[in-house]
Amino acid sequence: MFFLLFAHGAKAYRESVGSARYHAAMSLEKMRIIAADIKLAHSVFALPFAILGAFLAASASETGISWGPFSAQLGLIILAMVLARTAAMIANRILDAGFDAENPRTSGRAIPSGRLARRDAIIAWVVTAILFLVVCALFGLIYANWWPLCLGTPVVLWISLYGLAKRFTQFCHVWLGSSLALSPLAAAIAIEPSSLTASPAIWLLALMVLLWVAGFDVIYALQDVEIDERDGLRSMPSAMGVAGALLVARLMHVASVIALLGVIWVVPQFGSLMLAAAGMMAALLLVEHLTVRQWGTSRMGLTFFTLNGVVSCLVGLVGVTDIILL
Repeated sequence: MFFLLFAHGAKAYRESVGSARYHAAMSLEKMRIIAADIKLAHSVFALPFAILGAFLAASASETGISWGPFSAQLGLIILAMVLARTAAMIANRILDAGFDAENPRTSGRAIPSGRLARRDAIIAWVVTAILFLVVCALFGLIYANWWPLCLGTPVVLWISLYGLAKRFTQFCHVWLGSSLALSPLAAAIAIEPSSLTASPAIWLLALMVLLWVAGFDVIYALQDVEIDERDGLRSMPSAMGVAGALLVARLMHVASVIALLGVIWVVPQFGSLMLAAAGMMAALLLVEHLTVRQWGTSRMGLTFFTLNGVVSCLVGLVGVTDIILL
């Protein structure tokens, strides 16, 4: 009898361990699917500006950059930024799943293809949003700065609800731009809240990001003009036509370069190096528009990701370098 009970218990234990391993493996697989679907690499569009915003806020303080505390704060900012962006993209996939299923370009995404259940995506959004708020709370617990936690909930809701915008406004691209423009503002608040009133620099940087992102999102939307018209979605290309939308995108990008020049004007640390970066940004955006004119949407990998990724890394890196050196 003892041996029978022992054997039965051992079998049950093996089954429970096997079940735990199975569920762990499934959870890891779901995480892998989500990470691939939301394209974590696209964090490059906003992350450099969050870092630059943090450096601008720290350098403008009376004590300057105190590298010990600042490094820890910067680490928390990067973590919060990645979590916020992840939550926003998961929400976008959830909200757009029905439309994605009817679009040949997006039907292979995780939810419409059946690789990820909507319920699992919702759970992932909740967990990611909570983790984001936990990181925001750490600024209060460690640095007595409760602004990140106070503003964390409206921020994560604003960036997560972007997916609804195309249902009722052609200015959905501006909503996306404003979501990414929050990155330098939020980083500055996390470092030194008073920096937002001390200088217009961070506001001008946020304006530059808003216009730049909105402009390239208009270009990205060219891929789905016919689908948007069929489904009643209000992107600028579907509402204004391709020519009108491209004109708006050009004007936005010209204005974004002007906004960056405004940042350079008001930040004493910025000089010829940052001016050169602004010139290179203008050149890259010109290449982007010429590429669209020549090849349409067939080279969207170049026009959307490569060129704009270089813009963000270039401006962010040069800006931080100027602040550190001067």
